[in-house]
Amino acid sequence: MGSCIICGAPADGAICQSHEQDVLFEFTGNHPNHLTSGRYYKGTVDGFAEFGVFVNVGDRVTGLLHKSELDQRLESLDWDEGDEVFVQVTGVRDNGNVDLGWSIRQSDREFRGKLIDDPEQGAVLPEDADASDDNDDQQATTDGAGTVDPATERDTESDTRSQTDSASESETDSESEIASESESDAQTTSEPEPAAEDEAESDEESTADSGSSRVEIDSLSDRVNDEVRIEGEIVGARQTSGPTVFEVRDETATVDCAAFVEAGVRAYPEVETGDLVRLDGVVELRNNELQVETDDLQKLEGEDRQTVETRLEDALRAEARPDDVDLLADHESVTAVRDRIRDAAEEIRRAVMESRPVIVRHNATADGYVAGAAIERAVLPLVRDEHAKSDAEYHFFDRRPLEDGDYDMADATKDVTTMLDNRERHDEKLPLFVVVSAGSTDESGDGFELLDIYDAPRIVVDATYPDEDVADLADVAVNPYLEGSEADDLTVGVLGANVAAHVNADVRDDISHLPAVSYWEDTPEAYTDLATEAGYDEDHTTALREAVALEAYYQSYEDKRELITDLLFEHEKRDLAEHVGEQFREKLQTELDTVEPNLSVRGENGVSFTVLDTEAFTHRFDFPPTALLLDAIHRQELGAEGAPGDDHVTLGVDEDEIHVRSDGRVNARDIAAAASETAENAGISAKGTRDGAIEFLSGERDDALDAVVAAISEQL
Repeated sequence: MGSCIICGAPADGAICQSHEQDVLFEFTGNHPNHLTSGRYYKGTVDGFAEFGVFVNVGDRVTGLLHKSELDQRLESLDWDEGDEVFVQVTGVRDNGNVDLGWSIRQSDREFRGKLIDDPEQGAVLPEDADASDDNDDQQATTDGAGTVDPATERDTESDTRSQTDSASESETDSESEIASESESDAQTTSEPEPAAEDEAESDEESTADSGSSRVEIDSLSDRVNDEVRIEGEIVGARQTSGPTVFEVRDETATVDCAAFVEAGVRAYPEVETGDLVRLDGVVELRNNELQVETDDLQKLEGEDRQTVETRLEDALRAEARPDDVDLLADHESVTAVRDRIRDAAEEIRRAVMESRPVIVRHNATADGYVAGAAIERAVLPLVRDEHAKSDAEYHFFDRRPLEDGDYDMADATKDVTTMLDNRERHDEKLPLFVVVSAGSTDESGDGFELLDIYDAPRIVVDATYPDEDVADLADVAVNPYLEGSEADDLTVGVLGANVAAHVNADVRDDISHLPAVSYWEDTPEAYTDLATEAGYDEDHTTALREAVALEAYYQSYEDKRELITDLLFEHEKRDLAEHVGEQFREKLQTELDTVEPNLSVRGENGVSFTVLDTEAFTHRFDFPPTALLLDAIHRQELGAEGAPGDDHVTLGVDEDEIHVRSDGRVNARDIAAAASETAENAGISAKGTRDGAIEFLSGERDDALDAVVAAISEQL
């Protein structure tokens, strides 16, 4: 029985079950059955196929990383044969085939430790495995993967006896180097944790030494091999099989600091994420990345803490507040929220500087994707500048579509579960949530209140008519209606692009065409001019909008980061948008032709209604979705020859819901209140505000529809 190198809990080996996915394993077995599903392993690229990548896990076992497991397109991978990569074993089949999964962690340092997965010893520290190389008498086990068949093992060894084993003799990495060098340092320096009775004396010595001059982290590249003192905030901590690595941020930058007390043992356990510290150490260069080898680390209290806290806060506020840059175009509705745009941009920039993840949650529509992608385009370069790790943009930024267009309890519960898990596993700060094209109506209230319980910061960027008080649940709400300005001519894509331009002025030219992409009709001339200047004519912006709308429908819960980037920002891939846009037009027209004979028209009190029974006369689980189809029908009806007048409403009637399209003149809340008085037994309620939906009991469908038509005709 051993103890977990991360939490110290009793474990069958060096890691407990709950932390197995937090460490990196090196595999020394020679048969697929020796692998343990769920663990992350170091491997090397063996070759490529049309359907995925073959990866050698250890020296004698090869698995397949199928292209469906990748977080990007197979052809966009920058891997070559022989490259060191990191994968998760997701399963071992009866025939010995090994299924592999993607790991967003593609560096040793991103794991909280490293262990050897040895078929005889189980999960052990590297030094323990080295010390037991000659122990051949132990009964072979697989640490949870089953018992090794000796005959199978002999056969495998016979087949592979001619292979060289030089790779296993050179398995040293940055963490083992840190551990060995730090262990040597520990023999000549004082222990990092003074005994309780010596704490007062240690504090006095620290005070006496406070004359040492502090240096800023962004100057460390000029101080390699120098002894330095830095002061800042602990923004992350991870335990490796050697040292504890603290990520320290001051007012200029962030750096990793390795502290060693004993291999795999947490150094300075009293120091946690969010603490302010003073650290003395030597600047070193590890794998072309700066790192400070820690000699002494002190948690600051009292006046010392207040001094550093004030310095960081002043610098953070000054750097995070964006300049008052020009809006992308002169637009009255956007001008009304200019200060709110700067406030939102400041919070996003601040989150990046604080090493706080930024999570963008946007409606799964073309408009929502455009706005979310604009903010993503602005934030990712800032994340890359702030963090040296190659995969930091996957740790500190995520964009997740909202399938139902609201930030409801289901969405909030998923997010809270994930953020609490990340805080527990990786000591990660609670993220900043940026809710785009959603979050202004009562349907999002419960979700925001759940985030509020955990003090997770929240921003809303929306052009939807809001419900009262919902905006108060966000730290910043960018919505022209809240400023008394109508937003009938505004898309959330316009707001998102302006927020992005304030977050990062360097991407202004990259995103200037996006407002034009977000309009289905009546695009303001100022935005078409911007798109034209950027090289996007009207036909291409139309193709982009249609392509994004189609891709937004498929796997609506996935961000499709690389695909959306290719569509919206890669000039040389214009054919991609044209190809996908053509599919959009074909699928939409097919459905319009299907529903055309089944549209019914009725009138009441001078108001005309086009009604579609979407339950009976649409392919409900194929593209296009109901909302997009109704938008197209409404535009088509108003644009047709002999079209009805302004008082025209399109209704889509499902089994228990009526979707309203009226160019924003019908408020579903008011209609539901009036209709429920007429159809008392229909259980009528509203979902959303202007051009929202009316929900009812399916058994009262006819009465509910009549009541809604009557209420709308009275309102208009």
